[in-house]
Amino acid sequence: MNKLSAKAKSLLFMLLFTALTVKAQHNDTLLIRQIFDSALVNGQSWPMLEQLCKKVGHRLSGSPQSLEAVRLTRNQLLRLGLDSVWLQEIKVPVWQRGAREQGWINVDKRKGDIQQQNRSDIRLLALGGSIATDPSGLEARVLEVKSVDDLKSRTREEVEGRIVFINQRMDARPVNTFESYIGCVGIRYSGVVEASKLGAAGLIIRSLTHIIDTFPHTGAMTYEGAPRQIPAAAISTYDAEFLSKQLRDQTNLTLFMKLNCRSLPDTVSYNVIGEIRGSEKPDEFLLVGGHLDSWDVGEGAHDDGVGVVQSIEVLRLFKALGIRPRHSLRVVLFMNEENGLRGGLAYADWARNNGIVHKAALESDRGGFAPREFHLETEPPVLEKLQAFVPLLEPYGLTAIRNGFGGVDIGPLRDGQILLLGYVPESQRYFDYHHAASDVLEEVNRRELELGAGVMTSLVYLLDRYTF
Repeated sequence: MNKLSAKAKSLLFMLLFTALTVKAQHNDTLLIRQIFDSALVNGQSWPMLEQLCKKVGHRLSGSPQSLEAVRLTRNQLLRLGLDSVWLQEIKVPVWQRGAREQGWINVDKRKGDIQQQNRSDIRLLALGGSIATDPSGLEARVLEVKSVDDLKSRTREEVEGRIVFINQRMDARPVNTFESYIGCVGIRYSGVVEASKLGAAGLIIRSLTHIIDTFPHTGAMTYEGAPRQIPAAAISTYDAEFLSKQLRDQTNLTLFMKLNCRSLPDTVSYNVIGEIRGSEKPDEFLLVGGHLDSWDVGEGAHDDGVGVVQSIEVLRLFKALGIRPRHSLRVVLFMNEENGLRGGLAYADWARNNGIVHKAALESDRGGFAPREFHLETEPPVLEKLQAFVPLLEPYGLTAIRNGFGGVDIGPLRDGQILLLGYVPESQRYFDYHHAASDVLEEVNRRELELGAGVMTSLVYLLDRYTF
């Protein structure tokens, strides 16, 4: 038999490679279909979320509820029969809201020779980390501004002794609502610093949401750089609209607010960790995670109960379907994302000090809505490699894998080598519930939650099989 020519050998190799590639894609398509069938028919993300929301409820770091959430999720991981489950001890801040806040506006009106005072209640929540008002409350005239920059342009004479009201609307133009949030989150986090510099008596902000509703939205703030601490709260968008209208009509309007919050010394809490050991590269890790803490209103369903149960479900689906990962899979349920990032920082320090090699980390912290994209922090060649996965995931709602932000808790792992990925579901409704009492189980769609768990599991499978 004559030897094959170089050209014939090359052609034969290409045919064999193409055949193997087609077979691999076919096998991957079948397995990914199995992942979604299991997630949608026999998935456990919903019952786990129901337990977290209804048995535990809100779970601010340092609270008894946060420790109950640690116990609950540790037991959920133990029941999966993982290779190891443990708690990582950390220190977290303790901030307590105290008794329910009170707020109203007073308008002096004169009817003939009789002066009357009209009182209208407003709904407000102290911002996380705020000090309390005086026990008798705080009442002062109000100065409305449209942004932090607007506030900075005011004179001390305009601001001193007043309650500053930052009435900045979230920008409606970005289709990705997280862009809108980034554009105005500064009013909540550091607006109090600028108000304090000009002698304000207190601060209220318009809640960070596009919709007009009656739920105030809380969130973290800082006093760093403030000459003195002043009380700070958010009011609902409905009340912000009402207050702004009243200020246009009544120059002698005053606002009363009473906050009862306090900060206590740091206390002990935990990250919850579990893993499946890899069959080929057990010392290289693919991490999935979300944050276990939530704000102390609502049930922390979308933020971030969803991310917690979807991350657990990734490992459960691997176990249920008998998928042996080549690399070790690790789930980390981070504590204290909302007001300190202590869990993410502590885990990254521990991993670095112990030489733990993370090849990739995937975070879910954008709500339980339908799958849309994955965002990752990486260089173009790696991005192009991952974009080849999109056709396999398109049937389940994924439209793109693109450059973007991975996640807050996995951010401290950034070392120039690790792939940091963020799961990005449909974003239009997320800020309807973000940090508000409306963030409850009933506002999560079970099927969308399970589709998210399926697409995360599928990506982890593809990363494990082909990327490293």
